[in-house]
Amino acid sequence: MGTGRSLPIVGFLLALGSAACFALSGIFASALMSAGWSAGAAVTARITFAALVLAIPTCIMLRGNWDRVRRAWRPLLLFGLLAVVGCQLAFFLAVQFIPPSLALLIEFLGPVMLVFWYWLRTRVRPSTLTLVGAAIAVLGLVAVSGVATGGALHPLGIVFALIAAVGNASYFAAGASSDHGIPPLPFVGLGLGIGAVALVIVSATGLLPFVANAEPTTLVNVSVSPVVVVTGMVLIATVVSYVLGVAASRRLGATMASFTGYSEPLFGIFWTIVLLAIVPSTLQWIGAALVVLGVVTVKLGELRPRPASSVPIEAAP
Repeated sequence: MGTGRSLPIVGFLLALGSAACFALSGIFASALMSAGWSAGAAVTARITFAALVLAIPTCIMLRGNWDRVRRAWRPLLLFGLLAVVGCQLAFFLAVQFIPPSLALLIEFLGPVMLVFWYWLRTRVRPSTLTLVGAAIAVLGLVAVSGVATGGALHPLGIVFALIAAVGNASYFAAGASSDHGIPPLPFVGLGLGIGAVALVIVSATGLLPFVANAEPTTLVNVSVSPVVVVTGMVLIATVVSYVLGVAASRRLGATMASFTGYSEPLFGIFWTIVLLAIVPSTLQWIGAALVVLGVVTVKLGELRPRPASSVPIEAAP
């Protein structure tokens, strides 16, 4: 009755919804920090409340299987501390200096970094298509960052966005590990919980500046309470985006879902134009297209069958 065909369509729409929701995180973060919130306070609120929202479904899904958590402590720590805390904190710091859409585009160089990491680790040369895609993405980064024209973008914003890209790469690396047997949703819930604990401890010790207030802030040219902004950031840009992403992965598979996930930078530009009235320059539009094209090309290169000669290079004795 067409059910088999409808599943990929539904999965595709869920993946697009996930990307669109997650792309709003920079908008919410900018609104909080313009009201005097520190990046540490914004990311702590986001991760902590999202972890609380996912706590109940996580416990239900892991009931009777907590031994898997003990066996998976390494990937969970990697996910919680680097993919969650490192990536989100660096991204929030980046949007203090550069527009959210540009920070998001740079962050999505993470998969390109992952290609070269695996090359160094396994000594298996990536396909030519993969390397071409990486070069295109880097060229796009140059155009987006304004380096080619001496643009006025703050270098710290670029640096923090690149750190977020490392966290983004670790997200895919940690998420690809499934030997522990923990389903995606509780794995995310546990990772967010670890990240929340780490952020609270670091903030309490004073190592991470934590400044928050109840002063109204401006969101889409409307004065609102920070409670509204935090609620939107937690429910829309974190919980809903993760839940939709998990649902999409189950219908499409991880590979196809990751393809669709790269629409997130485009949604970042869309939301920046629609909600913040910030229009990128022509060169930055070209750079945005190159980044997305480069990352998609990298993924296409990974999907191509490896030639028989593409075997790990033995280390010299």
